[in-house]
Amino acid sequence: MESILLTQVMGALFGFLGVLFGAFGAHYLKGKLTDSQLQAFETGVRYQLVHAVLLLVLSFNLAFTSALDSYIVRAFLVGTFLFSFSIYGLVLSEGFGKKWRFLGPVTPVGGLLLLVGWALLGYSFVANFF
Repeated sequence: MESILLTQVMGALFGFLGVLFGAFGAHYLKGKLTDSQLQAFETGVRYQLVHAVLLLVLSFNLAFTSALDSYIVRAFLVGTFLFSFSIYGLVLSEGFGKKWRFLGPVTPVGGLLLLVGWALLGYSFVANFF
């Protein structure tokens, strides 16, 4: 029950923040960042929103009775946070001063965790089929 609630709350929070950051990027940042920076920021928003919806769908469809279900959700939660929020940090720090280079390696780690989440989800489908 706790895992389901956490997944729902985080899905809703990621969705809320994704819309908020999308509006922030479209309206406030438009004249302050380069086109390349805006595209990177929008990539972070897009991935965050897609995975917010995925988390909500998973919260209503996974039983959370196996460790695999928890690993899937954790991979998506941590991966979304690391991927999208490191992009926001990189873009905003570069656009408003000094680029936080330490975030550079964080983005691919987040992307890797997203890939792991998708791979585990696919594995769960195949494992439950046989």
